[in-house]
Amino acid sequence: MNLLTDPWPWYIAGPAIAVVLAALLLGGKTFGMSSNMRTLCAICGAGSNTEFFNFEWKKQIWNLLVIGGALLGGLIAHFFMNGDAAVPLNPEIVSQLQATGIDSATTDYMPTEIFNSGAMSDPFVVLMLVIGGFLVGFGTRYAGGCTSGHAISGLANLQLPSLIAVIGFFAGGLLATFFILPSILSHFIN
Repeated sequence: MNLLTDPWPWYIAGPAIAVVLAALLLGGKTFGMSSNMRTLCAICGAGSNTEFFNFEWKKQIWNLLVIGGALLGGLIAHFFMNGDAAVPLNPEIVSQLQATGIDSATTDYMPTEIFNSGAMSDPFVVLMLVIGGFLVGFGTRYAGGCTSGHAISGLANLQLPSLIAVIGFFAGGLLATFFILPSILSHFIN
């Protein structure tokens, strides 16, 4: 395994996340993408319209490093650490995906049947993206943070609200996987 070109396994990536989180906690900071987006919105002037964004964003300017790091890390991983491109899947999962019309599960990282250039011309896809984006935004605000903030920082700080939020995230993910996703995927069956 080459750490410069291959995707990092859990036993390297997990401790790396723990080291970054420990450094943030020791510095009195918390981690979460929604707080980074809140800072970005405040910088862009959203505080003049909404009280939620009206805060001392200059004290949170370090959040932009997290956004920049996430973008840079994604670009590096995509262009230099792509490996085989396809995710190794259990053969049973591959047959289930093929039964729903997704034949590229073993050849592409993201199924081309769903993620292709023509997807945005499909009103159903646009509607699902708008509804999904609204639900993610609403859930993030309602839960007082995003999945990464609650699951990484909140649980590390032993916060009960974060534990409740993470249980809710997992329950919602299971419901979506077994009940909502099959109906959405049925739209793509030829």
